Amino acid sequence: MIKTNFNFLEGEVLLINKPYGWTSFDVVNKMRCQLKFLLKIKKIKIGHAGTLDPLASGLLILCTGKFTKKIDTYQAFEKEYTGSFYLGATTPSSDMETAVDKVYNISHITNEMITEATKKFMGEIDQIPPLFSAKKIDGERAYELARRGEDIVLEKRKIFIKEFEITEIKLPEVSFRVVCSKGTYIRSLARDFGLALGSGAYLSALCRTRIGDFLLDDAIGLPEFEKMISVSDNVG
Repeated sequence: MIKTNFNFLEGEVLLINKPYGWTSFDVVNKMRCQLKFLLKIKKIKIGHAGTLDPLASGLLILCTGKFTKKIDTYQAFEKEYTGSFYLGATTPSSDMETAVDKVYNISHITNEMITEATKKFMGEIDQIPPLFSAKKIDGERAYELARRGEDIVLEKRKIFIKEFEITEIKLPEVSFRVVCSKGTYIRSLARDFGLALGSGAYLSALCRTRIGDFLLDDAIGLPEFEKMISVSDNVG
C-alpha cells in the first residue's frame, strides 16, 4: 500500500533505490530540495545511513527530522550486496571509475579455484580501504589525494564477512553475493580476491540489496518518491 500520510519534520525513514551514477549526497540534496519546496520551509534535517559509491545502485536509507538520530543505529546493521568482479585486470579505484592500469593472465584460473578462494575471506579479516575512498588523511579525503596522484597509505581495519558466495562464473566476469559488517569495502574485496587467485580484479557491478531488515524490494526510486509526496493527503 502506498503511504499517503507523512510528517517529514517530525521524522520519517525512507527507503530509496539509489540510481547508478548518483552519489549518496546527490540523493540527499535532491530530496532536501523537493521537501523544502513542498513544505515551504528554509531548512529540514535529512541524512543517509550508509554511503553507496556513485557506480553502485541499490538500497539507501534516508532519515528526516528527529529520525536523523537513528542514522548511527542503521549504519551499524549488516549489509547484503550482489554484483560482479572482472578478473584479469585492475584499476586504481578498484572499480570502473578509473581506467584499467594493469592486465593479468587468467588462463590458470578454474571454477574450483574461484569457489575455493571465497573461503579466505570468511569471518573476521583485515581489510585495507581502497585508495579512492572517503577515508580522511590529515583532514582530506583519500580519493582527493589519490586523484592528485599523491602517495597515500591506508591502515588495515577489522571487518566481518558472514556470507560470500559465487552465483555465476562467466570469465572474465564472476557474479557474487556478500553479507558483511559495517565498514566493508566491496571494491577492496574485489582487489584482494584477484590477488588470491594469482591475478587481478576490479569491481564491475554492485547493488546493495539489504541493510539489516530493510530490503531493496521495499525501496522506491526518486521519480516514484516525488510522485508519492505530490499526491499525499498529509505532508508536514
